Amino acid sequence: MNRTIMNTVFAFLCVLSGVLGDSLTVLRSPQYVTFRDGQWRISGEKIPDLVALTMGFSIREDLDWPGLAAGSLFQRPRANALIVVRGLDSLDFPKNISSYPVENPVPFTLDSVANTVHTLFADSTPVVLQLAPSEERLYMMGMANTVFEDLPVTLQQIRGRLSQDGSVLTSLPLISLSRNNEADLLFLSEVQVLYDISTLLQKHKHLAKDPAPDLYSLELAGLEEIVRRYGTDSPQFIDATRILTSALQKFADDVANVYANNAVVEVVTVKTFETPLTRKSRSILESKPISNPGSPYNLAYKYDYDYAVIFNIVLWLMIVLALAVIVISYNLWNMDPGYDSIIYRMTNQKIRMD
Repeated sequence: MNRTIMNTVFAFLCVLSGVLGDSLTVLRSPQYVTFRDGQWRISGEKIPDLVALTMGFSIREDLDWPGLAAGSLFQRPRANALIVVRGLDSLDFPKNISSYPVENPVPFTLDSVANTVHTLFADSTPVVLQLAPSEERLYMMGMANTVFEDLPVTLQQIRGRLSQDGSVLTSLPLISLSRNNEADLLFLSEVQVLYDISTLLQKHKHLAKDPAPDLYSLELAGLEEIVRRYGTDSPQFIDATRILTSALQKFADDVANVYANNAVVEVVTVKTFETPLTRKSRSILESKPISNPGSPYNLAYKYDYDYAVIFNIVLWLMIVLALAVIVISYNLWNMDPGYDSIIYRMTNQKIRMD
């Protein structure tokens, strides 16, 4: 009876999530990073900009999204962890956390944020970890090469980890999931990666003392395989959703604990990624070259990211030079050659001595 009720509840949540669409959920955030309550939509391609803003970095274009309030100028999160879950629209997280619908869910990466961390903190040792276990895609930088050197990253390594003591196969109630099925093993492998990252972070709590912020980006596609094989009404999907929700909440708690509640943890749930739109272009040899090929009126380009900085440098330098020229010219005009000039003074004394 309880099993039937549980299946009915999860099925209802899955139907409800399909109505609400893809979502961005903020599991953890410091007090000085404020996410407003509301159902403001955010484009999938703007999520890297949102991550950059939460870490206190500037972006090239303003993010016109009211969900994130202006943060503190003197505090920035010690870490940001973004987990992308493919295969469903939303997960059953607690209602007291911020969640926003995602529109235009195109594939994205946090490469721009990682480059900013590397550029601004080149002298430090930040942790940058970008991992997609199902695609065996891995990028590590800084202290990540030391902290996660024993982390299984390929599917073969992860499946070997599942056969060891303390794996999720022995610690989690699998119920309808099977350790002999490829789709189930792929999903459980990704859950194992989450648990292993949490364990390694607990062993390296000194990461929070480093002045450079850390960045974690994970993409999980195991649930997508579960949906493809069993469907969204299957008990396997319901059990996998329950296990993944619990694993993500534990991961968020562990990250917040390591960084003393100075970390932002977001989860993006996407049923399927859309193919990004591309613009058709033509060769500039087909028409008369103009300064701005995107405008038929030969208009100038819009000012770029450094316009304000360059404008202020040029403006104040011109003002200072103009004032300097005025002051120098005024003093030269009112100077007494026989009294103020050392040249005339020395010449006058020499004539008198002769």
